[in-house]
Amino acid sequence: MLLRQLEYLSALAREGHFARAAASCHVSQPALSAALRRLESDLGVQIVRRGRRFGGFTPEGERVVVWAHRMLADRDAMRQDLDRMAGGLTGVLRIGAIPTALTVAPLLTAPFCERHPGTRVTLESLSSRAIVSRLAEFDLDVGMTYIDGEPLGDVRTVPLYPERYLLLTPAGSPLADRESVGWAEVAGEPLCLLPPVMQNRRILDRNFAQAGVTAVPRIEADAVSVLYGHVATHRWSTVIAHAWLHMFGVPDGMRVVPMEPPARSHRIGLVLPDRDPVSMLARALLDVAVDVDMPGVLDALRRRHLRPRGGG
Repeated sequence: MLLRQLEYLSALAREGHFARAAASCHVSQPALSAALRRLESDLGVQIVRRGRRFGGFTPEGERVVVWAHRMLADRDAMRQDLDRMAGGLTGVLRIGAIPTALTVAPLLTAPFCERHPGTRVTLESLSSRAIVSRLAEFDLDVGMTYIDGEPLGDVRTVPLYPERYLLLTPAGSPLADRESVGWAEVAGEPLCLLPPVMQNRRILDRNFAQAGVTAVPRIEADAVSVLYGHVATHRWSTVIAHAWLHMFGVPDGMRVVPMEPPARSHRIGLVLPDRDPVSMLARALLDVAVDVDMPGVLDALRRRHLRPRGGG
């Protein structure tokens, strides 16, 4: 069994198509198919369901895919460790982040790249559930997601900051000059929110429910930028996480008003597979996170954007 065969198998699992998998590995489709048949022969099990097109994996094949991801991840970790010993970390740090956390990712990735100029970073916007799945498949090095909400599986977590909520509303709204607003009041506003597939929305829905109301948004969109685009028309309001201010701020003609603290707060953090040794790239990002005071940075930003009360 060769690592190259495992790379072909991993590519097929990722692409779900023989030709695309072969192209991503820079080999011909017959060469990829032949290598996978040799892998099946070496292991003594059928891995791939074959027909006129790729038909998925057998149950045994699903287990082999998991092991392939793990073995390739260990190979990459070994290379990173040796690169570090040689004087510089190299490789690609793969981060999956929920949309509500993507807005502050530069607070970590910028100093990471400065410290390790031989590395590259890829960032994907994913749901919290997709992050958990991709980490388990060794398809991500690190996730940025909620760490104290829904089940995460066998992972290690590093808290980054607690999420705080603000109403983003037109300056002419009856709620715009309030010191704070309640969840029941906000539910009656014309809202645009993330869809329920996003954990942020599920958290907001629970907060509304605890206030005895159900929020029915006029607009749902799966990108924070789209929500901002709609509220900037001054026709809608939204509930934002204070971290969004780092990237988007407050549009002209809008105000942010603190929401009453919910019964339960939620924290955003880094999540990585619970295995040893830890990827050197992931470890390097954790070292950056220790040095960055994200709660302090975001709380200062929140205070700066809140309209002074009692002034003009």
